[in-house]
Amino acid sequence: MVPLLLVLLLALLLFGAGFAVKALWWIAVIVLVLWLVGFVARPKGSTARTG
Repeated sequence: MVPLLLVLLLALLLFGAGFAVKALWWIAVIVLVLWLVGFVARPKGSTARTG
């Protein structure tokens, strides 16, 4: 009974980790797209202001 529970727990952890990694990949892609859109959409000839 205990080995069965351990196998189920391991499968649940691996599934959760896989889902988290997939979600992080989607978040990374969305952030990259937003950064590229912001980079392309900014006015030409503007200087970067700090602060």
